[in-house]
Amino acid sequence: MASLNVYSALVVLFLTCGAAMATKENGQIIKDNNCETKMGFPCVLVAFTSILKTGTISSKCYGELVGLGKVCHYALVKRTLENPLFKDLSPARIIAKRIQTWNNCLALIDSPSPSA
Repeated sequence: MASLNVYSALVVLFLTCGAAMATKENGQIIKDNNCETKMGFPCVLVAFTSILKTGTISSKCYGELVGLGKVCHYALVKRTLENPLFKDLSPARIIAKRIQTWNNCLALIDSPSPSA
């Protein structure tokens, strides 16, 4: 549990300071698309934990992630990889998890729900 609290603090730091560390182009994409305001913090935390470590995303958060949009999702993950706090992460693994997470979200959102 302490690990999750430390991780939560890192995500907060990332969200508040990351824009200054992003490349100009990436930062502009995030700003132009208002990316940082499209998901609630609980879902941001769950999504980043799933992508950067391990975990599952709830259907509510899948919906928020799809609502965020692919451009914002990719730009925010890219910005994470540019952040020195996350320099020890494997970019190839994170990009693969980003793609897998996005595809899982789309599959869940697009799949018909079972009838009651």
